[in-house]
Amino acid sequence: MDRRDELIEAALVLHSELSLPAVLQRIVKVATELTEARYGALGVIEGDRLVEFVTTGMSDDDRAAIGDPPTGHGILGVLIQEKGTLRLPDIEADPRAHGFPPQHPPMHTFLGTAVVSRGSVYGNIYLTEKLGGEFTGDDERIVEVLAAQAGVAIENARLHEEAARREAWLEASREIANAILAREDVRVVLEMIAGDARRLVGADLAAVHVPVTGTDELVVEAAAGAHADELRSARFPIEGSISGEVVRRGRAIVVEDASIDPRAYQPVVRMGDMGPAIFVPLSAQGRAFGALAAVNITGRGRFSDDDVRVLEAFAAQAALALESASAQTELRRLAILDDRERIAKELHDGVIQALFAVGMGLQGTAIASGDEELSDRIEGAVAELDRVIRDLRNYIFGLRPGILADRQLDQALRQLGEEFEEKSGVVTVVDVDPNAAAELSARAGDVVQLVRESLSNVGRHANASTVRVSLYRDGDSAVVEVDDDGTGFDPSSARRGEGLTNLENRAAALSGKALIESAPDQGTTVRLVLPL
Repeated sequence: MDRRDELIEAALVLHSELSLPAVLQRIVKVATELTEARYGALGVIEGDRLVEFVTTGMSDDDRAAIGDPPTGHGILGVLIQEKGTLRLPDIEADPRAHGFPPQHPPMHTFLGTAVVSRGSVYGNIYLTEKLGGEFTGDDERIVEVLAAQAGVAIENARLHEEAARREAWLEASREIANAILAREDVRVVLEMIAGDARRLVGADLAAVHVPVTGTDELVVEAAAGAHADELRSARFPIEGSISGEVVRRGRAIVVEDASIDPRAYQPVVRMGDMGPAIFVPLSAQGRAFGALAAVNITGRGRFSDDDVRVLEAFAAQAALALESASAQTELRRLAILDDRERIAKELHDGVIQALFAVGMGLQGTAIASGDEELSDRIEGAVAELDRVIRDLRNYIFGLRPGILADRQLDQALRQLGEEFEEKSGVVTVVDVDPNAAAELSARAGDVVQLVRESLSNVGRHANASTVRVSLYRDGDSAVVEVDDDGTGFDPSSARRGEGLTNLENRAAALSGKALIESAPDQGTTVRLVLPL
């Protein structure tokens, strides 16, 4: 078989291969066989730099001994700039050569040519050390024909790779949408986004960074891949960080080596062994609410421009899905509040008025009866009706969205404190963090009931002169405190009332906990810790 037949056969093999890495490796192998070169390489170019270097003829140990792959200086850089074919009898004799690094095998004869794909130079084929002498003009023509065939094969492989990636992207988007429709916890969805992003760009690690409410920090909310368990929940400052800049500017940032970038939070970098990285915003309606990072560990290749575009598009779609989920949650919350308002109105306008009318009728009957014993019994029933009416009003207070709507829990707690001070004479101070109150808006009715019961215990048992109601955030939890300067008690005593037990049960029902601190003559602190 002459070299033309070998070239035809090589073209058939190249065009049947759909994996881009396999195509690149096959091109180098065929080029060395057709020209009888000892060493061969294919350098992938972006701009004026080599970003990938596929070799043949050297063992893994040889490549490791040489160190980092070339970036495009010396003779390799000449070929990048001239975008043609270059044949040299001796590399080291050429004045443009920069020499070889230590441990590099000796190379003299050289032949290189450009590989064109999609109308632009995709990379270059480099061949050295022809067996038996120098490369010939025939070698040059063979390699140029092979380079043209390689361009077609690379184009086919890239189209196949893009189609496979698009299919994976659509599948990932479908899974995220299904999870949101199934009302999965948002952290579960964020973990899915991290895992899908990692697979889409072939990264070693992907992570979602979001701001921590009420602080100037970001937290690794979800992570997938290398060191994911160690990095998850790690916090770092917004100011001066890459993710913080992405969130603030709403634009992607590509980093060639995060381990030496001063904007990278170094404890996280060291823990994750981070090298090349892409940071893209998670944004919807022009507002970034987080950052999605894809990272390769040190020593792995940098990400391509296609990787950046894919990750940006996926992040935008994922953010839109999250925004849609947030909107659906808000609609469900508003529907619940509307239903509560309807029930509250019916209770107030119907049931309470009817009970009041019954009570008035019973009082008239008591006056007209002339029987003192019967009159006392009727008055007792009227007092019981008054108690029921008071309880219903308390329930209505908890149901009405006008009091407990979003960002108004603060107002509701202050109103509750004012009412308690007016009725009990106990000086009541209310100190509420509005950000924590906003985050508890979906459970505002429960929070009000917990505080009301705590204040009721103070009014009935504490003999206090002052009580303080506080709401603030502590890490991933909201803390509600009711602290009085009353007589106190021994929390371990079997004599404690049902009110404290009710508080503990209510807190447990909200996946939280109630902590009771008290001592005789030292007052009582009820601390309710609710997860956010």
